[in-house]
Amino acid sequence: MGKWIFAVVAVLALGVGIALQERARAGVEVRYDRVGTTPVTVTQQAGAEGPVVVIVHGFAGSRQMMSAWSLTFARAGYVAVAMDLEGHGRNPVPMSGDVTSLEGTTRILLEEIARVVDWAVALPGVDGRVALVGHSMSSDLVVRAGIADPRVEAIVGLSVFSGAVTADVPTNLLILNGAWEGALRAEAQRVMAEVDAVEGETVGTPVEGFARRAVAVPFAEHVSILFAVGGLREAVDWLGATFGRGSGEVPRLGWALMLLLAGAVMLARPLAGLLPQGDAPEALPQRVFWVLALLPALVVPLVAVRIEAGALPVLVADYLAVHLGLYGLLVLGGALVAGWRPQARGWMWGLALAAFGIGVFGMLLDRYAASFVPHAGRLLIIAAIVPGAVLAMWADAALTQATRATLWQRAIVRGGFMGSLGIAVALDFERLFFLLLIFPVILLFYGTFGMMGRWVGRRTGSSLAVGIGLGVLLGWALGVSFPMYVAGG
Repeated sequence: MGKWIFAVVAVLALGVGIALQERARAGVEVRYDRVGTTPVTVTQQAGAEGPVVVIVHGFAGSRQMMSAWSLTFARAGYVAVAMDLEGHGRNPVPMSGDVTSLEGTTRILLEEIARVVDWAVALPGVDGRVALVGHSMSSDLVVRAGIADPRVEAIVGLSVFSGAVTADVPTNLLILNGAWEGALRAEAQRVMAEVDAVEGETVGTPVEGFARRAVAVPFAEHVSILFAVGGLREAVDWLGATFGRGSGEVPRLGWALMLLLAGAVMLARPLAGLLPQGDAPEALPQRVFWVLALLPALVVPLVAVRIEAGALPVLVADYLAVHLGLYGLLVLGGALVAGWRPQARGWMWGLALAAFGIGVFGMLLDRYAASFVPHAGRLLIIAAIVPGAVLAMWADAALTQATRATLWQRAIVRGGFMGSLGIAVALDFERLFFLLLIFPVILLFYGTFGMMGRWVGRRTGSSLAVGIGLGVLLGWALGVSFPMYVAGG
């Protein structure tokens, strides 16, 4: 009876979350197009006329991550245009140029934003006035784009850091940082001090030509600020004051997203209950567990950083594929030497886990939160990462008895793996700095797909099933989320 109650709760959460998301889209038209090779999404109420708001995601982001902003501005009567920058989302063109130079990658991305703005101002209903919104990396891009383009009358920066901001330019800027983004808030306070103001104050009036305001959005950090109602309301009020328009309703999509994704994860539990019941795999001796949980995590980065590879057009993907594969081989090889014998059964259950994770959770994520459907150019990247990811996740499952081990044992294994990546960054910071950005992805992975794998492992006792299922899902998640990049250009 318990599993059916769990199933009902999961379906209810899933249904309510989707219903809330779709209600925010009621009366709003969402169109998909391309500006050259750049994918764009146009969100607009039928017959709406007014300024266009061009919305640009941050590093490793996508148009879907900015959907709350597109819907909020569209419901307020603006024409919202969100884009996938080169190397991101479903844009097939990798980022290029020198990422450390303003004349490198920054210039190339600014040219791309300018092309989208030119296209957007020609859309039906647009009156020629433009506002720009950018998150994180793109906060700098929209500031620079706005300074260069006289059509831009307002700029909203989220999680802002930009060396282009001075006491005089840009002339109309709203800075929104999460209350938990300490370093970025300090930078915003410095910027406001240049105009003799503090965070929370407003200098000037948007409609009169110069205005500046910095706000710490309550209960938000670098990602949750994208769904924070306080930030959305500040932004739509700021544009309303700039263009002489009303505010409109601000949809509360953060809770809806949490509900539907939690429902999708919970649904995996009753479905796992349909799999054959298996015995718990034999635990490794305590001494062997400690050696394999810690020694490979220390050894792998020492070896992997010496391997130079550059075949994949994705930042640090080559290294990650090598690191995952070596880690899995060392752990599994050590377990075999210690007497562990892998079970051959379970590969079909692992593929079923991967299919559910991609086909249900992944498609919901793609529609409402982040790009999860790869374009053709990313399939090779996924294929290159998956073998090593399967070995690493199989090793994890072998150490944790198909995830049936105690919480502290699972924490030791996964903490050791994360620490291993941290050691790699410390050994070659310049080359592997972007590996730090994978940490939030892996933590989210363990909290979502990892939970699905735990239910499959607890039911079947098959380390192979968990390893295949989670390995495919990890390889897929990394392959679709990391920006594509080629040097030069």
